[in-house]
Amino acid sequence: MDLRLSPEHEAFRDDVRAFIAEHGHKAPRGRRSQRDPELHAWQKLLIEHGYAARTIPAEYGGYGAEPDILKSRIIAEEFAASGTPGGMSSQGISMLVPTLLELGTEEQKRQWIRPTLHGEVIWCQGYSEPGAGSDLASLKTSARVEDGHFVINGQKIWTSTARQADMMFALIRTEPDAPKHRGISFLLLSMDTPGIEVRPLVDMTGSANFNEVFFTDVKVPVGQIVGERGQGWQVANAVLTHERGMLGDPNAGLNRLAAIVKLMETETIDGHRVMDNPVFRDRLIRLQAEVHAMRAHGLRLMAMSQKGEPKGLAGLIVKLQGCELNHQLAAFAVDVMGELGILYEEGDYLRSGGSWQSRYMYDLGLIIGGGTAQIQKNIIAERGLGMPREPKAAKA
Repeated sequence: MDLRLSPEHEAFRDDVRAFIAEHGHKAPRGRRSQRDPELHAWQKLLIEHGYAARTIPAEYGGYGAEPDILKSRIIAEEFAASGTPGGMSSQGISMLVPTLLELGTEEQKRQWIRPTLHGEVIWCQGYSEPGAGSDLASLKTSARVEDGHFVINGQKIWTSTARQADMMFALIRTEPDAPKHRGISFLLLSMDTPGIEVRPLVDMTGSANFNEVFFTDVKVPVGQIVGERGQGWQVANAVLTHERGMLGDPNAGLNRLAAIVKLMETETIDGHRVMDNPVFRDRLIRLQAEVHAMRAHGLRLMAMSQKGEPKGLAGLIVKLQGCELNHQLAAFAVDVMGELGILYEEGDYLRSGGSWQSRYMYDLGLIIGGGTAQIQKNIIAERGLGMPREPKAAKA
């Protein structure tokens, strides 16, 4: 594919730069709640100009542009170079919306996509259970049908944003006599439904980023299903494909890299800028090469999608490499700040709001969860991509 910029694309780059120069100061910085009105206003402005939800049809709340790999690349580059935050990213926006576009009914698309894109509806994902993690198809949370409703009983765990969410998309066993992969349905349910209890789980960052969710006779209308009964496994795999893209987003790596460069220009060692230290500069260049390799791979995947080619293992490695690279970037930022970099709670010596240390610990959790790095490396090795297989633990 020819990635050289045409005059049209050069003009588009000028338009993006002009937008950032005029509106970039409005972008909310730092950590924000998904309900922050300034974040919603910024998202709305980005969608109106085609810098968020760019290719989502206008009738569903997006901008409605035709896919263009180079324009997407330009937007990412200019926002990263200027340090301007891009559009909102969440489980609803990045995972459910593209799944509904692919598999949802027309009614579901019109009901959920627009408010989700604009941050008006927050979603959480109800997949993992205490006995169903890597073997997700073994899930036990089940539903029977009574009077036009699914009646759900069971438990989910490691549910991000469950306490903040308005809605959940969940895998529920609705066909108890079917083989385990064929007995699951993909349901949409309100978190305000009677019978739902959310209990926070405090992780090593000191925050309750995860939750347990318990269901006791929770009633969900039978129409709130994506796909057919018993076909939830296929829908779930579509969602997980989009999750890998979200967690391995090369644009996020570009933004982190740009922030680290600025950090190195302000932090000092013995009165000298960290940027002037050859050891740190060498580490920066190595990470920069990996970020740009991820970016090139992202363009490759976009080209494959436009051609209708299956992504296969090329898509699988995105989450693996993206999570590990983000963890390495966060670790490097902590080192740049020295011993004060390990602080992440309020204090007089806190650096960057403690965000890098929190990211370092949170990214480690992403590597461990959702299909561990070891499992993914073994799959890739078995299918011939040349990545070394993780050794099996020796038996006692």
